[in-house]
Amino acid sequence: MPVEHPRPSGLLPRWQPVRGGDRTLVAQLEDELSARIADHALRPGSRLPSVRRMADSAGVSCFTVVEAYERLVARGLVEPRHGSGYFVRTRAAAAPIADAVSPAGVPSSRLDVAWLLRGMFDDGAPVAIPAAAGLLPPGWLDAEMVTAAIRAVGRQAGTEFLDYGHPRGHPPLRAQLASTLQSQGIAAHPDHHLMTTAGVTQGLDLILRLLVQPGDTVLVEDPGWFLLFGRLAAYGTRIVGVPRGPDGPDLEALDRLAAAHRPRLFLINSAVHNPTGHTLGAAAAHDVLRLAERHDFLIVEDDTYADFHPGVPIRLATLDRLRRVILVGGYAKTLAAGLRVGMLAARPDLIARLTELKLLAGLTTPRLGESVVHRLLHEGHYARHLTRVRQRVDQARHHCIEALTGCGLMLPHLPYAGMFVWADCGRDSETVARLAAEHGVLLAPGSLFSPMQAPSTMLRFTVSVADQPKLWPVLRAILAEAGAQAA
Repeated sequence: MPVEHPRPSGLLPRWQPVRGGDRTLVAQLEDELSARIADHALRPGSRLPSVRRMADSAGVSCFTVVEAYERLVARGLVEPRHGSGYFVRTRAAAAPIADAVSPAGVPSSRLDVAWLLRGMFDDGAPVAIPAAAGLLPPGWLDAEMVTAAIRAVGRQAGTEFLDYGHPRGHPPLRAQLASTLQSQGIAAHPDHHLMTTAGVTQGLDLILRLLVQPGDTVLVEDPGWFLLFGRLAAYGTRIVGVPRGPDGPDLEALDRLAAAHRPRLFLINSAVHNPTGHTLGAAAAHDVLRLAERHDFLIVEDDTYADFHPGVPIRLATLDRLRRVILVGGYAKTLAAGLRVGMLAARPDLIARLTELKLLAGLTTPRLGESVVHRLLHEGHYARHLTRVRQRVDQARHHCIEALTGCGLMLPHLPYAGMFVWADCGRDSETVARLAAEHGVLLAPGSLFSPMQAPSTMLRFTVSVADQPKLWPVLRAILAEAGAQAA
């Protein structure tokens, strides 16, 4: 028996496009159809008019109709059936959204890493003053430089973006990274010591997957990067904090803790430390490597903020020649977080194993972003841009320090460089952060930067708040209120 298909809808002799308007003919037809599907004028299972009939009826080309139909397919409103045409999809009823995932379901008394991340990514109550932002404002970066590089790469790409690319990353980018590292004293060969990652976060994640098992001890800096603590906890590791000072980690504590816990790794942010802005001194760097050899642990050196350092900072990877040190870096903070381009430098046997893990976790990293970063590095645009960004960050940091001290906060040690200021508010910083949130101000309390989330009087500020003069009277009022509550 012949198969009977649903009769075509008689909808569209009534639709006529508006020519010369702001919206394209494709967009107009897409809007018309999606509205009628939402209103059930086009019912689930009904067939759309054929491409030819729709084009003749409205006086548009078949290409316009096909593109509009395909957009509806991409939105999940319509499905194509081979040899039969396009049909309105039967959509399953949406599951109710659980109250637990709404901002109201988050306990107001709990200020943890998830709370700070929600505020930083604007997921919940609006933040009027993001004083704890993890990125510089878009206006401080160079969107036109990035978009021009994207256009240039696209014009010259041909078919190269149609395959997966090299497992270790775009070869020209690796060659450029190797050249840069070699000029800074780090012996890195592009084929043996380097691989690209989707940002620093993926690089650290791959290292942890490869090198630690549940129950292993990992040493971290205290204070240190809160997101790293969360990743380590997710892997079931035992996290032990090493106090961090202006010149580097407390070496006596590092020696004692390494002897007691036999750690697998020590994760350190040596150049332009987050959150303090301090940089590892030469003597401390030599001693850290000596202790790593004595206690037989590897070092993961987080280089995220090193480009904010004036000149070339002291790096453990330089002194160690990538024997015991794994270097991780990226361009999210200085160039564009959305490109998600990072790099990882290590000895060849580790690079081989990490590349295999990268393939298993997500195949290769996107070549488009890597090609854009390569172009900006190779043509010198990034170096010039970095000089401008560093100057602006340095000026803002000085203004931020002046404003914070004017509000009564203390700085035990001035930051050497970078986009953060680590300041002592003289009272429980969680209380201050909670009061600030009620005023639309996002602050990062020091407890989040402790691996044990120990109580702290410290707060981390992003230097871009120097452009937010309305923060300072609000901050003074918040500190006064917190002081009154403590009394």
